[in-house]
Amino acid sequence: MKKSVHISLMSLFFVLPVLLQAQEENGAIREGNKLYKEGKYDKALPAYQKAVAQNPKSATARYNLANARYRTGNLADAEKSYDELLDNTTDNSYKVKGYYNKGVTFSKQKKLLESIEAYKTALKIDPTDDDTRFNLQKALSELRKQNQSQDQKQQQQQKQQQKQRPQNKLDKRKIEQYLKSLEQKEQEVQRKIQQNRSRSVSQPEKDW
Repeated sequence: MKKSVHISLMSLFFVLPVLLQAQEENGAIREGNKLYKEGKYDKALPAYQKAVAQNPKSATARYNLANARYRTGNLADAEKSYDELLDNTTDNSYKVKGYYNKGVTFSKQKKLLESIEAYKTALKIDPTDDDTRFNLQKALSELRKQNQSQDQKQQQQQKQQQKQRPQNKLDKRKIEQYLKSLEQKEQEVQRKIQQNRSRSVSQPEKDW
């Protein structure tokens, strides 16, 4: 397994050594790489964008533009740039790196299902890539933990609902008893009224 694998799930592939070959790069890419190495990702972006404008088919320019966008925290644009790279290259080495870094970008956003699919696609192209296999296993592990956590929450909610149900039944019983008591009292009042009426009718009138 490569030493770089253990660094973190967020590690990116970068192709600077390849880019230093004069026959494959232009001034804009060289400038972008210089700024990228210095950690000046915001300033590297315009240089890579210029390189893409000069040669839209340049996989190197598109790839490093996507990486710079990732480094600046613009993950949505990074995803878009990796997609544009994958749509515009037939080079399998760039495709593997593109899907790998796309997977890293998804993982950064906790989009584990999308991340897993990206890593799987990269491995279909290059089954020997240890970095991709490591990150795929880590993403699968995180997804498993996430599902277990959700299951535990659902079980806790079900237990709480079961605890609440007897109380709800008791409350309903009390209400029914209260209503029945009121009904009995009403019947008793009506009975007394009827008795009083009966007495008043049967009593003889006084003879004055």
